Amino acid sequence: MSLIFYFAPQSTATLTSIVIEELGIPHDVKRIDLRAGATKEPAYTKLNPNQKVPMIVHDGVTIWESAAITMYLGEQFGVEKQLYPAAGPRRGEAMKWIVWTNVTLGEAVYRRGHMGEWAAPGAGNEKAVEQATRDVATHLGILDQALAGKDFLLGEFTLADAHVNSFCDWLRHSTIDFAPYANLNQWTARCTARPAYQRATAREAP
Repeated sequence: MSLIFYFAPQSTATLTSIVIEELGIPHDVKRIDLRAGATKEPAYTKLNPNQKVPMIVHDGVTIWESAAITMYLGEQFGVEKQLYPAAGPRRGEAMKWIVWTNVTLGEAVYRRGHMGEWAAPGAGNEKAVEQATRDVATHLGILDQALAGKDFLLGEFTLADAHVNSFCDWLRHSTIDFAPYANLNQWTARCTARPAYQRATAREAP
């Protein structure tokens, strides 16, 4: 088995790093320098025309998009380790949260902009950015309510928790106020206390 993980620190590739660490999969890491434009080099673009991280190459097959990577690795390596549901309704539930994070929550975050690193599409349109901020808050409220009375999204920890929590970690570095979301914050504390999370994030320290 050959697994190559294309990674850049302080990016959404951290999410995949945590997933791989939870699974304990042997792999090679190729560190990508985003500031140097490494994803735009011809060799990288040939593998991933989106010119983004994360990306994996598993047994010669290239897979990009963090949601797809999490679900794929879960199906391949997570079921026996009880980190991803077997095919059926519970897997559908895990997939729901993984895709929701990237599509529904991610779309609102994109409209809002992030940390000054990129301008929101509505930049210069104060009302549009305010609406996007309200939408992010609404989506985080949905997540908070889903966690009421539960330790993890599906009851027991799965890669869906690793995926969604890592995305929320990224948002915490912006000006989004997480104070109203008690269930979400308690869940984050449980997710971040896991040894795999600690190992993966420690590797990103400057």
